[in-house]
Amino acid sequence: MNFRMTVSYSSSSITYGNRAKIGVIVPPTNTVNEVEWNLMAPDGVSIHSTRMPLHANTTSDTGKKALYNDIEQATLYLAPARLSAIAYGCTAGSMVLPLTKLTNFMENLAEAPCVTTAASIVMALRALKISKVALATPYHDELNQHEVDFLRKVGIAVKHEQGLGIGANGPQEYIKIAQTPEKRIFEHILSTDCDEAGGMVVSCTDFPVLGMIPELEKRMGKPVITSNQATFWAVLRAAGIKDQFKNFGTLLRHY
Repeated sequence: MNFRMTVSYSSSSITYGNRAKIGVIVPPTNTVNEVEWNLMAPDGVSIHSTRMPLHANTTSDTGKKALYNDIEQATLYLAPARLSAIAYGCTAGSMVLPLTKLTNFMENLAEAPCVTTAASIVMALRALKISKVALATPYHDELNQHEVDFLRKVGIAVKHEQGLGIGANGPQEYIKIAQTPEKRIFEHILSTDCDEAGGMVVSCTDFPVLGMIPELEKRMGKPVITSNQATFWAVLRAAGIKDQFKNFGTLLRHY
């Protein structure tokens, strides 16, 4: 028996990302950022990614030069797509001061609004009027201290920090971040909280936390700001998308 299916199309063309096309630059081992962003993306917003080497050292002259060289190349890969906004989706690699230095560099190349994860976390905390935080990460102590120092320099006090120690033996361990069991991540974040903190920062764009945010906020009674959530919020707003969301925490629900 033969079947024939007739499909009719409207005269208007199908355009993905008809509201906004968002670009994101992610580290090579990252398997979480794009997934969480696609889960959050509202109708009419499309996500387009490229990858670049991880830069945990952004303080030395050599480290800064390597970071800017790779950021330039990755941004120029995305720029021809005429994206609405571009994000550098790496927390450690974007802890650069002043906060607008890296984004200004990217914007001059892309001719489009740009954001970075570290600056997005700071913007989110300022929007929420939070100046004291607890900091939960998958990182080792040295990288945690780097983030504590970065936040201190922009007026945010870390009242308690705790990492899982991943990366202590070298960057080859970073692939393990996305493989961390959900239960361990959840308990790690809860155990990092402290009474003095007005909010919880969960650092690293490769840490799968998105689905936990509502329950974490309920348990701790305070906003939870994650690297992916804050960066997505900032890049949406940079692209002119003002949508608010129920299930991704206080930040995207109210700001």
